[in-house]
Amino acid sequence: MEVERMDEHEWKYHGEGNQSLVVSHCQRCVVLRFLKFPPNQNKTSQEILHHLQNIVDFGKHVMKQFFGENYVHHGEIIQLPLDFVRQLCLKIQPERPESRCDKDMDTLSGYAMCLPNLTRLQTYRLVEPRPILCIEIKPKCGFIPFSSHVSQEIKHKVCRYCMHQHLKVANGKWKRPSKYCPLDLFSGNKQRMHFALKSLLQEAQNNLKIFKNGELIYGCKDDQDCVSDWNELARHLKPFFFPSNGLVNGPHCTRTIIKELIHVITMTLLSSTDACRAGDMKTVPVSQGRSYCEASAFNKELVRNGKHKLESSGLPRGCLLYKTLQAQMLDMLDIEGLYPLYSRVEQYLEEFPEERSTLQIDGPYNEAFYEKLLDLSPEDDGTVAFALTKVQQYRIAMTAKDCSIMIALSPCLQDECSEQRPVVLTSKSRFTFSVSVLDLDLKPYESIPHQHKLDGKIVNYYLKNAQAKDDPVMSTLFKENEDCTLVLHKV
Repeated sequence: MEVERMDEHEWKYHGEGNQSLVVSHCQRCVVLRFLKFPPNQNKTSQEILHHLQNIVDFGKHVMKQFFGENYVHHGEIIQLPLDFVRQLCLKIQPERPESRCDKDMDTLSGYAMCLPNLTRLQTYRLVEPRPILCIEIKPKCGFIPFSSHVSQEIKHKVCRYCMHQHLKVANGKWKRPSKYCPLDLFSGNKQRMHFALKSLLQEAQNNLKIFKNGELIYGCKDDQDCVSDWNELARHLKPFFFPSNGLVNGPHCTRTIIKELIHVITMTLLSSTDACRAGDMKTVPVSQGRSYCEASAFNKELVRNGKHKLESSGLPRGCLLYKTLQAQMLDMLDIEGLYPLYSRVEQYLEEFPEERSTLQIDGPYNEAFYEKLLDLSPEDDGTVAFALTKVQQYRIAMTAKDCSIMIALSPCLQDECSEQRPVVLTSKSRFTFSVSVLDLDLKPYESIPHQHKLDGKIVNYYLKNAQAKDDPVMSTLFKENEDCTLVLHKV
């Protein structure tokens, strides 16, 4: 990229999270990622460069080892003309969602990260003429805590995501709870995966987005602004799945197209295209935890039909969901078991603040940092070193619980599909695809007390307000009781 000749008109607003804002180039398959800060918090250019360098190093030396070369794109840092950055900031300001404007894009340092645009296929430098579909999924935590430190029995039965839904709806973040349960997606059982993806499509929240040629066509731009019209989505998707236009319009057509979409997402998620060093890590055999969540709508349906056995097919070892789950399961103690270890490290740092850099709490994220993560021994010998290893493993697990998976699909004709690229088939078309993983910034060490507090809040709210509603046996009892009271009403 020629940094000297930058023109803000060639870039457009792409999206933003809590920490950074992204713009994409109109012709080339690249994005720029800028850090964001609260208005009065000025960082020096040096601090910003250091922060960005940490993000790049962490992707390159740590997450690449967990997920594999093909899936992780760590990008590079570039320095841009300040004038360009200021003009760009003014240009995109009107497009930013209101809820994100409490922080400003960094316009003072000129530093940004340049990354591939993952809503495009990862084999071309220029935007292709052919249409590209991209599905972004934030799968969240795919297992139920198996730690003996868990104090509330409910945490061994209902997953964190399903519990958190109730609190989020109560706080007004979402209007309705989603039927999506991460354990269904991570089960490897196609029926459960289809159900999970259908639930995500019904209630996308910020867990699912669909882009067509780089433009968001489905999902939430912002908490309040959710597009979820299946007929509209089917209209966008029809040329991809039924190129010859053989389907008539109408609800049947919409359902068929959505079904094809879910099939393609499932097949690409189960595909395996990359090896990585951490793939052989024996974190925990998945069977140790329970493989389903009692609050999952899929599970409740089974119970209602008198079936109590949930089939779990398990994930193919090489697929991205398997690797994501392996990294998530580095959280072996649960936040309840981890918090005392965090306090041990904190106490040590209060006595010896100069040790902070030796302990590599804020980086550098290099080979040595990665090697320390591989020590999975559960025996606490009372040392700060043990506590720190567990804290760092927990931060990696938190990162993996919050990452996004990007699936880019491009239709290809029978004779075009080259040997080099993976292909997925549907009833009427075929796609080349690439799968990548995104949002891999290491979760801050400082956020652990917040996580501890939030965990308590989620569980307590669920026990107080939602458990009876979610428990299939309890809810039938409630229903029967309701019927009884109706009988007793005086006529």
